Amino acid sequence: MGSTELLISLDREGGATLQQQVCDQVTALVHAGRLRPGDALPASRELAAQLGVSRTVIIRAYELLRARGIVTARRGSGTRVAELPAGPVPSGTGRSGTVQTVPSPPRPTDGGDPLWQPWEPPPVLRHPGNVLDFRHGTPALAAFPVARWRQSLHEAYGRADAATLGYGPAEGSAALRAQIAALVRQSRAVDAAPENIMVTGGATQALDILVRLLVRPGDVVVIEDPSHTVLRQVFGCSDAAVVPVPVDEEGLRVADIDAAVRAHGHDPERVRLVYVTPSHQFPTGFIMSKRRRRALIAWACERGATVLEDDYHNEFTFTAERLPALAAERHHGTVVYVGSFSKTLFPALRIGYAVLPPHLVRPFLGIKWITDRLSPAVSQEALADFIATGAYARHISRMSRLYRQRRMRLLEALYEHFGAEVRVSGEAAGLHVLVTFTGARGVPEREIVDRAAAHGVRIYPASGYFVLGPPPEPTFLVGYAALTTARITEGVALLNRAVREAAPRT
Repeated sequence: MGSTELLISLDREGGATLQQQVCDQVTALVHAGRLRPGDALPASRELAAQLGVSRTVIIRAYELLRARGIVTARRGSGTRVAELPAGPVPSGTGRSGTVQTVPSPPRPTDGGDPLWQPWEPPPVLRHPGNVLDFRHGTPALAAFPVARWRQSLHEAYGRADAATLGYGPAEGSAALRAQIAALVRQSRAVDAAPENIMVTGGATQALDILVRLLVRPGDVVVIEDPSHTVLRQVFGCSDAAVVPVPVDEEGLRVADIDAAVRAHGHDPERVRLVYVTPSHQFPTGFIMSKRRRRALIAWACERGATVLEDDYHNEFTFTAERLPALAAERHHGTVVYVGSFSKTLFPALRIGYAVLPPHLVRPFLGIKWITDRLSPAVSQEALADFIATGAYARHISRMSRLYRQRRMRLLEALYEHFGAEVRVSGEAAGLHVLVTFTGARGVPEREIVDRAAAHGVRIYPASGYFVLGPPPEPTFLVGYAALTTARITEGVALLNRAVREAAPRT
C-alpha cells in the first residue's frame, strides 16, 4: 500500500519537542491499528509540508521511531511500519502484581494486545474449498424460516402508519415490549411490566447505556473471569476500574469479590456494577447455582451495586432442570436483565432489550434517546407479529431439537476420537462447548490452530478470554450450531488428526 496522510496534531505551545510529538503520535497510531505492519509512512519532505514543520523535525522523529523498533527504513522502499513482536501486556503504572484491565481506545479485530484478544472471530462469508468452521456464536441460519419471517414483515409494512415510519418512541414498539414481557414471564419467570422494558440495538447497546448510566470515575465494575473481550472493552472504555473475579462450576465466586477488588487497590464499597452470565457462562458454559445466585443478590443489596444479568443462550438448555433467571429472584431492584434475539433468530436483526427496575427507566431512556433516537420500528412490529402468532415458539422448539442432535453428535465424536484425553464443559446449555485437550499439555494453541487449518478446519482458542489464569492445556471454544451432524463427524476426525500431529506420542 502507498503512503497516506497521517492524522497528527502538534501542540506548538506544549512542553514536548515537535519530533517527540510526531514520534509518540505515530507510535500511538501503530498500537491502535491505524497503521499496520508494512504500511508506508510519508516521505519526510511530504510529512514536513503537511505539518508545517522543518524536514529536520521529521527526520529526527523517524530516527526515534527506528530506535524504538516501530518502523524500518530501507533504500528504495522508504519508511514502513515494522512487524511488531507479540510480547507481554505492558504493566503501565498500575500496582505491582496486578493485571491491567483498562485498555486504551478500542482496537481493531487484529490488534496485538493479548489481554483483549481474541475478539469475536471475523465472519467468513464464503469459505474457501470445503472448510469446516467450528465458529461459536453463529446459530443455524440455514434453518431459519425466512418465508414465515417475510410474512411478518409483510404484515408489519401493511399496517405501518406515519407513526411507525417516523420517529417512534425511543423505548421501542409497544406491541414488541408487551410480547417480550410475556416471553420473559413464561420462559424465565421474570415478572416485568412492558413499561419497564427498553428495546435496544442488540444486547451490547443495553450494556453500553447501563455503563454510562451507572458508572462514574473512581467506581469499580466486576466482571467474570473468563469473559468475552468485547464486553471487557465496553466496560474498560468507561472511567471505572474493571476487576476480574474467577468463576468455577457454580458460577461467579461471590465470596471472592471483596478480596479481588482490594487486591486491585480499590474499595469494595465503590463497586457499582457486577456483570454475570448465569444461564450459560461465557465461555465456560457453567450454570450459576441457586446458592451463588442468592449470595450475589445479597452481596449487591448490601453494597448498593447493580447486577447486570446477560441471559446468554438461555433459550437452549439441555438439562432436565432449567433454573429461572436471576432477575426472577426477589432482588429489590438490584438486577437488570438483558437479552437479545441474535442467537434465537439471526444476528442481523439487531434487536435486544433490557428489563429495568422502575428507578432506572427514565434515566436509561434519556441516554437511549440521545444515542440513537430509536431502534427500527418496522422490524420491531414484525418481530412482535412473529412472536404473537406462535412462529417464534415453534422456531425455538425446532432449533432446540436440532441443536440437541448436533450437540450430542459433537460430544460423541470428541469422546470417540480423544477418549480420556479430552475434557468438555458447557454441554448443559448454549451453542458451543469448551474443549480442553488434556493429552496435548504444553502444545501451544496456535500450533493446533495452524495444523487444523491445514486440514480445512477452523477452530478458536479460548485462552485469550481468561484475564488472570489461562488454562494450562490447549483449550478451544467449539461451536456446533451451524454444522450438520455429518460435518461435525468429519470435522472432529480432522481435528483429531491435527492434535495428534501437534502432540505426537509414542
